[in-house]
Amino acid sequence: MKQSPLHRPSRPLLALGIEGSANKLGCGIISHSPSPTGGSSVVTVLSNVRHTYITPPGEGFLPSDTARHHREWVVRVIEEAVRKAGVRMGDLDCIAFTKGPGMGTPLQVGALVARTLSLLHNIPLVGVNHCVGHIEMGRQITSSHNPIVLYVSGGNTQVIAYSQQRYRIFGETLDIAIGNCLDRFARVIGLRNDPSPGYNIEKEAKKWVLQV
Repeated sequence: MKQSPLHRPSRPLLALGIEGSANKLGCGIISHSPSPTGGSSVVTVLSNVRHTYITPPGEGFLPSDTARHHREWVVRVIEEAVRKAGVRMGDLDCIAFTKGPGMGTPLQVGALVARTLSLLHNIPLVGVNHCVGHIEMGRQITSSHNPIVLYVSGGNTQVIAYSQQRYRIFGETLDIAIGNCLDRFARVIGLRNDPSPGYNIEKEAKKWVLQV
C-alpha cells in the first residue's frame, strides 16, 4: 500500500487551503513537520482566517449572493492568511480547495482562485472532499488514530469510520441534519447568522435559563 508523504515527512510541508462551500469563506495554512520522536508528523495551524456572509435576521443565504461575497473577499482573506502564517507563496508545497459537497456557485469561486494560484506559482493543486477535510483536521489536531467520528455539520449528521481505504457512513439522520435544523430554527425566530445560528440560539437560551 502506498504510504502518504505526510506520515513521516523528511522536512516541514506547508499547505494552503481554501474553503467556501457555504456562507463562510476561509483560508488556512498548516504545517506538517517531522516528529521529534520519529512517529507521525506534527500538525501546526499557522493561520486560519475567515469572513462570513451575513444576511438580515430571519433570512437565509442565496448561492449567487454568497458567491458574490466570496469574490469580494477571497483575495483579502488569502493575503491575511499568508501574512499571519509568516510564509511566502513560494514556500507552499500544495494548494487545497473544497471541491464539494456544498453550494455550487460559491464552491466555484474557491476552485477558480485555487487553480489560478496553482498555475501562477507552479504549486500542486489538491481537491478535498468537504466532509473528509473536517474529519482529517480533527483527527490530526487531536492525534487520534482510527477514530469513530460523530460528524455534525450544516448538511450532515453521521457516524463515520475509516474502513478499507475510505471513510464509510455507519449511521445518519433520516430526516434533517442537526446543523440544518438549527439554521432553520434560528431563521424562524429571527436570529442572525453572525457568528453562527447555533451560537446565537445558545446565547438566547442561556438568558432564559438564568431567569428560571
